[in-house]
Amino acid sequence: MTETSETYEVIVIGGGAAGLSAALVLGRARRRTLVIDAGEPRNAPAAHMQGYLTRDGMPPAEFLAIGREEIARYGVELVADRAVDVTADFTVTLASGRTVRARRLVIATGLKDELPPVPGVAERFGRDVLHCPYCHGWEVRDQAFGVLATTPLSVHQALMVSQWSKDVTLFLHEVAESDLSDDDLRRLATAGVRVIPGEVEELRIEDDRLVGVRLVDGTSHDREVLFVAPRAIPQNALLERLGAELRETPFGAYPVLDETGQTTVPGVWAAGNAMGFAEQVVNAAAGGYRAGAMINGELLLTDLDATH
Repeated sequence: MTETSETYEVIVIGGGAAGLSAALVLGRARRRTLVIDAGEPRNAPAAHMQGYLTRDGMPPAEFLAIGREEIARYGVELVADRAVDVTADFTVTLASGRTVRARRLVIATGLKDELPPVPGVAERFGRDVLHCPYCHGWEVRDQAFGVLATTPLSVHQALMVSQWSKDVTLFLHEVAESDLSDDDLRRLATAGVRVIPGEVEELRIEDDRLVGVRLVDGTSHDREVLFVAPRAIPQNALLERLGAELRETPFGAYPVLDETGQTTVPGVWAAGNAMGFAEQVVNAAAGGYRAGAMINGELLLTDLDATH
């Protein structure tokens, strides 16, 4: 049974760093705000988050719990549910059947990481199978790194991680040697990165830790850490339903935004990984803050102008 639609000034879809940050600003601005959180943060596999000033090393779940407490102080409502549809008048349908309506929307639905289907990768992801050297490089510095190449862009990843270890091996896996340019080969050699052709069959795990990589030809290479490049899958279905213009990138389709974070649909803002692949937690929080402030100002002027 569908419940009667409730109206809010702003609905924030997504309860990660971006969504909570937007909600915090809006709550403090005395806007009636609802956060819809499906409870699937991108960084859930990680034990700690890094690079966020004053919060370096904090577990992601703790960060979100504190954020929920903070928005509640300002009267922001949070519902554990999933937004499954949205209409042009900003009526949002939830998986529970509840419908809610807003004057403005913040889409902070993030993205999902699709991992290479190599046995051991998904099980170790966030532990000793990693994707971001800025997130985890310091913690695994000077260990024996492997990089699993799934596209020619993996060369860049191998070059990047060589900043944190001088023992780096690039396993070409799904990339042919002929796909590497002369510049790629020169840079890899200069960085001291070894290049191993051939498909990876599985990871070798002993005593609950990564100890190596086995290729389909039977050869094995000792490694302590493996960097992978997951395929980014933007969660942009709601933006598509609203008719927002998307731009294609090597990491998926993301909304076209103005300098405030507003999409091509008036009244709809995007923040966090909903606006791009490389948004770290600190960037996502900043983007959410900006969206919240811009929405509050825009609503203020709209209401003042409506009185004349």
